[in-house]
Amino acid sequence: MINSNFQAQVTPGIRLLSEDQKVEIHSATLELLRRTGVDVLVPEVRELLKKAGCWIDGERVRIPSQLIEWAIRSAPSRVVLCDRNGNPAMELEGRKGYYGTGSDTPFVIDAYTGERRQAVLGDIANIAKLVDALPNIDFLMCMGIASDVTDKISDLYHFREMVTNTTKPIIYTAWDRQNLEDIVEMAEAVAGGADALQRNPFMALYSEPISPLTHAEESCQKLLFLAEKGLPVVYTPGMMIGATAPVTIAGALVQANAEALSGLLITQLARAGTPFIGAGGILFMDMTKGLISYAAPEFMLAMTAFSEMNHFYKLPIFSFSGCTDAKVFDQQAAAEGAIWMMVTALGGGNLIHDVGYIESGMTASYDHLVAMDEVAGLVKRFMSGIEISAETMALDAIDDVGPGGHFLEHEHTYKHFRRNWVPKLFDRASRDDWEMDGSLTMGQRANAKVRHIFETHEPAPAKTEITQILNNVIRRAEERLQ
Repeated sequence: MINSNFQAQVTPGIRLLSEDQKVEIHSATLELLRRTGVDVLVPEVRELLKKAGCWIDGERVRIPSQLIEWAIRSAPSRVVLCDRNGNPAMELEGRKGYYGTGSDTPFVIDAYTGERRQAVLGDIANIAKLVDALPNIDFLMCMGIASDVTDKISDLYHFREMVTNTTKPIIYTAWDRQNLEDIVEMAEAVAGGADALQRNPFMALYSEPISPLTHAEESCQKLLFLAEKGLPVVYTPGMMIGATAPVTIAGALVQANAEALSGLLITQLARAGTPFIGAGGILFMDMTKGLISYAAPEFMLAMTAFSEMNHFYKLPIFSFSGCTDAKVFDQQAAAEGAIWMMVTALGGGNLIHDVGYIESGMTASYDHLVAMDEVAGLVKRFMSGIEISAETMALDAIDDVGPGGHFLEHEHTYKHFRRNWVPKLFDRASRDDWEMDGSLTMGQRANAKVRHIFETHEPAPAKTEITQILNNVIRRAEERLQ
């Protein structure tokens, strides 16, 4: 007899590292931090580390292993990011994955002319509007550097356009501490005050150390300020295998781990419990081209291994997906982007960014982002696994139909068929129907969807008084530069 109360569902996953290998990588990381250490370029942070028991030699800081172990225990294993209205939107923990765009590309592919051009402020608004409308893109990064505003405070303009054109969570960048303080002031106005933002943060800062093994002044200042505010930070290496990191994946992984964990230590010493999202970029340099490859299998392997280390530490994971080395949205872009989407999901990434990147992170593609939204829907369905229960094993339905029958009109079919994923952009029609609809390629359908969203989608507006506050902060920053 089938147990009617039985139900099981497993999330698919892959595993690269054994438990023993994770322990070895962790041990090597601790030894690197003890023996070699990191350069910390801010005296205030060095003093913080010295008081905790680190060894200081000029700007070099060597870290006892027990401090790293303490920092890992101190940091929250679960970080919740909310939407603009304060509603929980992303639970960054375990193997829960959420997809979002990349950040700060100098170029975009124009959705109407197809030309590659410098990004302008209108592109930041358009990307936000697109993300707001796409069902499987969960968060926003600005995906452009606006070339038509004051460059020293363009990050303030970016944040205003993002927060007024989507309600989804935002991962933002800030050029320096002063700008960061301005952005947080803007966010506090949106959230309804500093306490409200701390309780229900709808945004997290993206920042990096400098590889190899350097915590620069701006990065340290940002970490200190966000720890003071109790706000979440993504602090992730951006190293290049073979250039700013060892050419072997294992060596690069140890260095990346050391950079991330020493950054974690700084945040926890500044304020224990500061929300910290780790892992990050171990990018591969193609030595034959002298360029970073965003779709190299070595990058995917390194990123998956780095994610496994952060699962080992029970820390939320920043990861990559949906990106490509292709120069336009073409067959290469679709293939590389889709492979990334599945690999990262199977590897258990939480905050999964760079969806819509082409040209190795130099250019934003609206069309590629829309196509990868469709892939994300497919991947999310795959990752939901198979429900095994008395109801889904369908013994009664099979018995009702019997040999030689069909299930098209059976109640069980009507009850469950809507659970199956149905594409919105991929084509499953017959050839005749496809030709009647214009014989459109995937690229043409994606571009048509981009234009449709631009021309019809209206994001929920921010309150007028909030917009005025945002504008006032930017106006004040402009006056500061005069």
